[in-house]
Amino acid sequence: MEDTAGGRKPRAASVTLRDVAKFAGVSSATVSRMMNAPELVSDELRARITAAINHLGWVPHAAARALATQRTGTIGAVFPTVSNEHFATAIQELQDVLESAGYTLLLGCTQYDARRELNQVRTMLERGVDAVVLVGESHHPDLYPLLAQRNVPFVNTFTFHPQSEHLCVGVDNHKAFFDFTTYLLGLGHRRFAMLSQTADSNDRAFDRREGVRDALAEHGLGISAAHMVEGFWGVRVGRELFSRVMSTPQPPTVIICGNGSFAIGAMLEAMQAGYEIPKQLSLVGFDDFEVMSELPIPITTVSVPSAQIGRNAAQMILAELAGKERAQSIECEAEIIIRASSGPPPRGKGSR
Repeated sequence: MEDTAGGRKPRAASVTLRDVAKFAGVSSATVSRMMNAPELVSDELRARITAAINHLGWVPHAAARALATQRTGTIGAVFPTVSNEHFATAIQELQDVLESAGYTLLLGCTQYDARRELNQVRTMLERGVDAVVLVGESHHPDLYPLLAQRNVPFVNTFTFHPQSEHLCVGVDNHKAFFDFTTYLLGLGHRRFAMLSQTADSNDRAFDRREGVRDALAEHGLGISAAHMVEGFWGVRVGRELFSRVMSTPQPPTVIICGNGSFAIGAMLEAMQAGYEIPKQLSLVGFDDFEVMSELPIPITTVSVPSAQIGRNAAQMILAELAGKERAQSIECEAEIIIRASSGPPPRGKGSR
């Protein structure tokens, strides 16, 4: 095989920036400038250098580039799970926006474990991520100090608190469920149950639960302990929680589900048990998974703009890294989507 000067391609693993510069007939500094700030290089030079890179198969050394720029070009994102349709949508949007800006996304999943989230963020920081995207505002007590110590920008997603000291983008979960409950009260419901996701490590679930309680309290009502039940996650858990609240002496006339999986499971269990929905029982949910509108009885739900949250989170991180001005928190609007699963309470006891 010929050498580079004679037109022969060297092995890609041995190609250096100097080889690219020599092949393109420019200085090494020009190649470096084109890689780090292409807008500063003329179209003609960019074309020559790009042709040389493609011909030689050169891949810039990430560690060397990070040393020169003090950036690795990577962003860390830690989500509870990717099995949630809305998290997956946000991650896709997040990646698309960051990729178009020249960044690579590193993803971790915690399964709602705060200690695991802390360890994943620490590992990402050790690998030199330039910023971090998180879900929710409540994290392991060591997480915020760790990010502050490393001076790494971050944004909390799928949550919004007007008074939060941290950058965030998402819906106000308390407000969304306060408004949802108020809507159901307006239909005439007075006996409520809620299938809530375990709130120990999930501040969004806690806020939704408290939104329901506060709306009821404003009308002089409450939820009995037997009707406020919790579970970790999943369709099967939703079925089990539904059966539990409906076996109480005075079953509810409406069940609010704190996530989409619970709503789907509760609907499947209700249909199997022979409940006429919404004639005998209203059943409503959160998220707006595609299947929720395709079930035999489509589910009334609170919809969250997950794609918008992902895009905004990426743009906020890019703004923080640009350092021109401080990014601002963004409240996204939750939308109540009314479908066939909700209606006025039944006359009488509301049981089958």
